[in-house]
Amino acid sequence: MLDIKLIRENSELVKANLARRKDPEKLKILDTIIRMDKDWREKKHFEDQLRKQRNEVSSKINEAKKKGEDVKKILEEAKKIADQIKTSEEERKKIEGMWTEQLKRIPNMMHDSVPYGKDDTENVELKKVGKPKKFDFELLPHQEVAENLGVADFERSAKISGAGFYFLKGDLALLNQAIIRFAIDHMVKKGYTYVEPPLMMNKDAYETGVSLEDFENVMYKIEGDDKFMIATSEHPLLAQFKDEILEEDSLPIKMAGYSMCFRREIGSRGIDTKGFFRTHQFNKVEQIIVCAPEDSWKYHEELQKNAEELYEALELPFRVVNICTGDLGYFAAKKYDIETWMARQKEYKETGSNSNYLDYQARRADIRMHRKKDNSYVHVHTLNNTAIATSRVLVAILENYQNKDGSVTIPKVLRPYLYNKEKITLK
Repeated sequence: MLDIKLIRENSELVKANLARRKDPEKLKILDTIIRMDKDWREKKHFEDQLRKQRNEVSSKINEAKKKGEDVKKILEEAKKIADQIKTSEEERKKIEGMWTEQLKRIPNMMHDSVPYGKDDTENVELKKVGKPKKFDFELLPHQEVAENLGVADFERSAKISGAGFYFLKGDLALLNQAIIRFAIDHMVKKGYTYVEPPLMMNKDAYETGVSLEDFENVMYKIEGDDKFMIATSEHPLLAQFKDEILEEDSLPIKMAGYSMCFRREIGSRGIDTKGFFRTHQFNKVEQIIVCAPEDSWKYHEELQKNAEELYEALELPFRVVNICTGDLGYFAAKKYDIETWMARQKEYKETGSNSNYLDYQARRADIRMHRKKDNSYVHVHTLNNTAIATSRVLVAILENYQNKDGSVTIPKVLRPYLYNKEKITLK
């Protein structure tokens, strides 16, 4: 969430940010926060004046006692002042609680380089890497290729789990694991610490990383327990530092987290009734960085480079887009997407995102760093990037690497993880 001091001292800048997002509802919320802050400051000033009076009364009491005078009336006056201070403090704390909840609904400040646009159709292409392959036969849908090879089963998974799930079998299941291991190895070589997080989190921890609407639209709730299945390893990897103060010389913290992820995906996009692209359960290797504020833009580009290297090694054509104002979401100050070429669909589709949250997420989680040189405390910056979401990469491989005879060629870089096998063929 934003710093209340930013709103207090530069509300016009925050209003301009919301105007760029075309979000009138949030402008109303901002006006409410400004009114709350005014009330808070008035009460704080009132308390300061009362404390000054209390000090003066305390001096009177001491002088009266020295002279042997009756201090009953002065003590009553002191008690009245103390009660007023207590009442005002309680009211001010209530305001703090209310504005904190409202602040969580105000989106992050966008970087100046974020392009204006109404939705994902107006994201700006930055570059293309690799050339789409030309085929001399009609390509099949990825799910049909997988079923024909006997390496995926959607009917049986639907029978026991419903739509949005699947069985991976044989070489395709091994290919899935190969993608995971390849991404992990790539990140470990880059100096990132490999982490496997818990797959469940309580709501208090989860609110540090998601908007409140996500609990209804995205999260799977564990009935009878204050826990939710994680939608990405990013959330537990960052929430682990909640309410902590990190020493400056311990930063940056660079992590590569692998987990299964669980999403309800309620909304206009829905889920795939059959296929791997948008599902309730999937595997993902995530890049996470916690760093000093002055370093986050440098690391945003580092994360992007890491992810692009993975797709280049897989020899999958892709493009990078700068996400526009209308598609950016609450948390990111700037976001790049990698969109991979889907040969049969003849379009680039999003397979990974790279976001700089600045101190927005850290402020919600109250993750700070201690600077020794001036003994100050500031909120850290946090960044996350999808190194590999295997289900979407599987779609890209099944479309871009399928052959006329129905087999699928395994990308060269993955073959060492599959006993040097070159193709997935029908057994």
